[in-house]
Amino acid sequence: MSTQRTKSLHSSQIVEEYRRFLRSRDFPCIGAKAALSRDHVKCMVAADMRTSQDDEKILFFIYRFVDSYRNSNESFHSAAIIFSNPEFPSESEFETMLWSRLNSFGDLDRKKYTHDKRVASDPSSSTFSFSLKEEALFVIGLHPSSSRKARRFTYPTIVFNPHEEFERLKRTGRYDSMKKVVRRRDEWYSGSVNPMLKDFGQAPEVFQYSGKQYESTWKCPLHHKE
Repeated sequence: MSTQRTKSLHSSQIVEEYRRFLRSRDFPCIGAKAALSRDHVKCMVAADMRTSQDDEKILFFIYRFVDSYRNSNESFHSAAIIFSNPEFPSESEFETMLWSRLNSFGDLDRKKYTHDKRVASDPSSSTFSFSLKEEALFVIGLHPSSSRKARRFTYPTIVFNPHEEFERLKRTGRYDSMKKVVRRRDEWYSGSVNPMLKDFGQAPEVFQYSGKQYESTWKCPLHHKE
């Protein structure tokens, strides 16, 4: 069997493992489950989260995801970048890798696009959201050493969810009820409410990206994108 075919099979197995993770009865996020049931969860397996070797390919994948989301009339879309290495990062190692990759994606994106005008570009702002191809995206980090049980996945993963979908849920009156269900399920599953959870506009959402608990004085290392 060729090396390329072996790699492809391994990637397919990793993606299926991620889908099983979302399908798990106890997994608390019903939005992710809804996206999966609609076949709106897009996945890419990258090599090593510690390096920039796949960053341009990842960005191209996310751009295609953004285009697909914009052309869809349906709700609930998600894109997951799953890294096959390192296998067992600590929470601090994952945090370092996450901000490094997001900064790299942002720097590459800035060559062609500005920040989504619907959200702030300053990470310290309570109305900030990460932006690629001028589309605001809420970021979720997953890895096996996360202090939050709901974020413990076998491989280090960065998940991107369109910010506008949260706004649409608010406009249709569905957001609060869905939020209550997810937080209740997470409390039951993880044993406590995530102390970093805040609604958009109450506190900078970057506090929620990595899954790590931060002090209020923590400064986000994301580059300020004008």
